[in-house]
Amino acid sequence: MTKKSISKLNQKRSLKRQVGKWRSWETTEGVARAPHRSMMRAMGLNDDDINAPFIGVASTHNEVTPCNAGIKPLADEVKNGIISSKGTPFEFGTITVSDAISMGTEGMKGSLVSREIIADSIETVCFAERYDGVVAIAGCDKSLPGAMMAMARLNIPSVFVYGGSILPGHLNGQDLTIISAFEAVGKRQSGEINDKQLRDIEMHACPGPGSCGGMFTANTMSSIGEAIGLSLPGSASEAAVDQRKKDSSRQAGVAVMNLVRKNIRPSDILTKKAFENAVTLVVAMGGSTNTALHLPAIANEMGIKLSLKEIHDISMRTPLLADMKPGGKYVMFDLDKVGGVQLVMKRLLEAGLLHGDEMTVTGKTIKENLKNIDLNHKENNIVRLVENPISKTGGLVTLFGNLAPDGCVLKVAGHDFGKKFTGPAKVFDQEEQAMEALRKREIKAGDVVIIRYEGPKGGPGMREMLSITGALVGQGLSESVYLITDGRFSGGSTGAIIGHLGPEAAVGGPIAAVNNGDVIEINLDKFELNVKISDEEIKNRLSNWKPKKPLYERGTLGKYIKLVKPASTGAVTS
Repeated sequence: MTKKSISKLNQKRSLKRQVGKWRSWETTEGVARAPHRSMMRAMGLNDDDINAPFIGVASTHNEVTPCNAGIKPLADEVKNGIISSKGTPFEFGTITVSDAISMGTEGMKGSLVSREIIADSIETVCFAERYDGVVAIAGCDKSLPGAMMAMARLNIPSVFVYGGSILPGHLNGQDLTIISAFEAVGKRQSGEINDKQLRDIEMHACPGPGSCGGMFTANTMSSIGEAIGLSLPGSASEAAVDQRKKDSSRQAGVAVMNLVRKNIRPSDILTKKAFENAVTLVVAMGGSTNTALHLPAIANEMGIKLSLKEIHDISMRTPLLADMKPGGKYVMFDLDKVGGVQLVMKRLLEAGLLHGDEMTVTGKTIKENLKNIDLNHKENNIVRLVENPISKTGGLVTLFGNLAPDGCVLKVAGHDFGKKFTGPAKVFDQEEQAMEALRKREIKAGDVVIIRYEGPKGGPGMREMLSITGALVGQGLSESVYLITDGRFSGGSTGAIIGHLGPEAAVGGPIAAVNNGDVIEINLDKFELNVKISDEEIKNRLSNWKPKKPLYERGTLGKYIKLVKPASTGAVTS
């Protein structure tokens, strides 16, 4: 090839990149790429398709969980939007697991691990195929942050689409969620309800497809998608079966093409201030404790540090506005009817609590997106006015102390625990022992239940403990017993529960030194968590401590144990 022909080829490539084909041309341009184009033609692509920008459509549709069972039609609409905007979509799949179905079993150890696999798989396909942009559609808890982590790693124009929330179930004039079923187990164990009543709740709790309905982890992460700028405004609260969900999915396909042509990437959107916006929204809505795990993990992919202390500080200056389950009364379907996440964001923005100049996937700023949102100054039961909040501070706090040098997380939304709690420790190594003690009614009011060796390495995988927290609620112990763990909780868990305690027991954290009967003190004036023994005694006990043999040495969980970092930094594996 002559210098003149090379120059013409480079000019052609430069032109293609200007209209968005600034990476996929590597697989389509020139004589050497004839075999590559031949493979594309085998899938029905013509010259116009091959010359257009290539957009990956990462779909988590599956038959594993109702959260993701309805996603296939949304992926089709995303592709329609891309095609209408002169792009070429390529749909591919990735995994998800159902936390609710795995809950309380050994299989739950794979839940947090799946977040890493989802992120890795989306990154791998888009990297290998040289896609110019990506739209990811996800529904269940770990698929949302996993998709966002992949977008941050790839740093190609990206839009996140939420699969949508489930409609509330109904029984005897009351709304139900999946949490109702978990709590009913505890009520059955305590004799408060009978087998027929338990079955009635089981049959009515989940009426169809969609993610769990309260401000649990999936809806917390979908709300984060809007606040952080990766999702289209208004899309977080749409129900899975709402026809608006198809329209917003199609518009996501249009939006990613706009981002490609304007070369707006996640690095332009996912700034430190954007993460602060996300935390602000979560604590104003009483969102999941898993925020303190997933947001630092996404930030890590952008090279941004988001600490537990920063999350706490934002919560201390942010009012709790939304009365959302599990601590409150309402589900996402109710929030959607009064204006959705945008209503909460507009109220926070008007109060000066959000950074309004942050870029979003619309190509506009947060402030511009919210410009025409009616604040609806008449207060409703679901979202309070900033001047009349549910509480003056937000729904999440972090505690430090000699039992948690790296910190731990407590959800206070919807609770009044009192400023201090002191009680004797009842120590269990892993979840099953504690669940058996609950079944036998051995946990009493005033106890501090310690469940250890459930952290990122020790579990491994930080199992959520919704079965236990649900049973505590069902037995009437949710606020008279503190539950402390180096594992984590479902976004649907409620009660006096402290998770993500670090360092975890498996690496010799102080929680490994706690004995039955040791006095534990929770001080919410100072936001401290301490075991009432001396530092010297802790040191002496740990000098005789020996790490346990890893429960898994091969396969996915074996690799995870070797790679995973502490919960305080997001339990990432990079």
